[in-house]
Amino acid sequence: MTLPFTAEQFYGVFRAYNESVWPAQPILLALAGVAITLAAVPRRGSGAAVSAILGFLWLWLGLAYHLAFFAAINPLAYVFAAASVAAGLVFVWQGVVKRRLEFRLSRRPRSITGLVLIGFALAVYPAWSIHAGHRYPELPTFGLPCPTTLFTVGMLAFMVPPFPRSTLVVPVLWSLVGAQAAFFLGVPQDLGLLIAAVVGAVLFVRARVPQRGDLAAR
Repeated sequence: MTLPFTAEQFYGVFRAYNESVWPAQPILLALAGVAITLAAVPRRGSGAAVSAILGFLWLWLGLAYHLAFFAAINPLAYVFAAASVAAGLVFVWQGVVKRRLEFRLSRRPRSITGLVLIGFALAVYPAWSIHAGHRYPELPTFGLPCPTTLFTVGMLAFMVPPFPRSTLVVPVLWSLVGAQAAFFLGVPQDLGLLIAAVVGAVLFVRARVPQRGDLAAR
């Protein structure tokens, strides 16, 4: 497989993005912290708030990264942007408008797996990138595709069943797409996306569309 860009161009896009959007990066990290807190200490409206945060992250990913920066070196970025925007709108529709999504951190294996993915996205991924020689502003910061996808699948592991499968489609697909960077661009930390894909696929298989009685019982 031949990519339409080089590794230097790939990291150059990260550099241009990070220098242009600062101080968005710490704000996005703060939003991630809010989402985790709301899952750990849920209260009325927490599901809608977490869904709004996930929706914003994916809309940001599609518009502020894929469309504004990645499209300069990869024509497929327009497809990625459309898919990311679609994912963001799904979170808004299912979680904010329809109120079908609730997130709750527990001691169950599924929640623990979600915590591992979130920890990987927010701590291990950037540390591994720095160890590999990619320092800021070439660092793939939170808000860029791979760490955002890892974080999203981790948060989706906290979803209270039943939950709609539509929330999982784009994150699982991107996990498979993004993992290719580990092989073609020498980004071994992106192998974590393969684990995210497996977790997302398991959630997808076990999910079912919420019914009115389910929503009333919450």
